[in-house]
Amino acid sequence: MPYLILFFAVVAETIGTTALQASQQFTRLWPSVVVVVAYGISFALLGWALKFLPVGIAYAIWSGLGIVLIAIIGLAVFGQKLDLPAVVGMGMILGGILVIHLFSTTAPH
Repeated sequence: MPYLILFFAVVAETIGTTALQASQQFTRLWPSVVVVVAYGISFALLGWALKFLPVGIAYAIWSGLGIVLIAIIGLAVFGQKLDLPAVVGMGMILGGILVIHLFSTTAPH
């Protein structure tokens, strides 16, 4: 259950960051509203997940997955290209998340 809550926190954060790009530095009203609401939901869900997960583990997963998802959205929606080092680095982030999830005794499974 804590990982599901954390997953939805990541989704909300990704929506907020996508809207942040679409808001054009807060000059467009509705994307700006989405930024505030989505980040609010994300932080509320992250806070809830922290009742069950250590802060370091939760934040590593939240930020790492957010980085990878927003990079994919940046590519698909905004046409922002990634070079090979960026892709390798994000692969390493995902690898780190897998190591935490599969092998760490700090995080509940």
